[in-house]
Amino acid sequence: MTGSDGRPAGPETTRIAVDLLGGDDAPAVVVDGALLALDADPEIQLHLVGPPEVADEVLVARPGRCTVEAVPVAVGMTDAPSRAVRHHTSVRAGVAAVAEGRAHALVSAGMSGAVVTAAALGLGRTAGVRKPALAALLPSQANPVVLLDVGASPELSATVLLQHAGLGAAYATRVLGLPVPRVGLLSIGSEPGKGDRARRTADEALRANQPGYVGLVEGGDVPMGGPADVVVTDGFTGNVLLKGVEGAFTLAGGVASPRQVPRAAALLGVGGTIVVCHGAASGTDLASGIALAARLHRNNLVEVSPS
Repeated sequence: MTGSDGRPAGPETTRIAVDLLGGDDAPAVVVDGALLALDADPEIQLHLVGPPEVADEVLVARPGRCTVEAVPVAVGMTDAPSRAVRHHTSVRAGVAAVAEGRAHALVSAGMSGAVVTAAALGLGRTAGVRKPALAALLPSQANPVVLLDVGASPELSATVLLQHAGLGAAYATRVLGLPVPRVGLLSIGSEPGKGDRARRTADEALRANQPGYVGLVEGGDVPMGGPADVVVTDGFTGNVLLKGVEGAFTLAGGVASPRQVPRAAALLGVGGTIVVCHGAASGTDLASGIALAARLHRNNLVEVSPS
């Protein structure tokens, strides 16, 4: 339900905007995910953004749990991210729903660059954040590990790494309940002085300023989950590592259940709750992303800052 001003009604109801046109297999897989999410959580409602005829299956199957915003155009996986600035695209309309208070969060499996562009433009950046970061929660042999950035920006600089370390630590506190998460900086070795200039500079600054900082970690530490709860890197390297870890889990017999570790990434450093699913996400993955978005809204993710 909504109030007379169109805003989500009541503290018990969490309204999630869902990009019907985002993803390799959209819209069918998004519809599947929406149905699964509604069945799993009776306290959410969905604001479906896309062609109305696509949403009919959800509206009929779960009456009273959804609204639809008619938007005809998707940002394709091969389009320029700047296409997301157009108001008639589904991802920009979903961001606008969050910005205007008609939804508490947005979930999209569309091109991550377009989602980041639309979110930064429509919601603004958190104070002190130069580049937003996508944070993925990965299963490991020990405890779940927060890996960021996994694709929001390929830019590498010491300043951005420092900001993302703060964002990742704050995020781990919210999602993992760790008062002082152990933060590691991804490099080619764990010994001080390893890595390129940006990482060496960031390592020195983190040692002086970041609570819980454990130093440099290697790629193998992510699936093992040993020395760090949060692993920080640039978006290019993080995305490559994420997909490599996913492939390794598949070869080993499958990934962890989405109930334990969501198959989605949270966009940190913007003025609203945004969750990005993999372009090849399944219906179960989309439902996991919707559940994560609801959890993050309830835990006030928007208050996460690098300080």
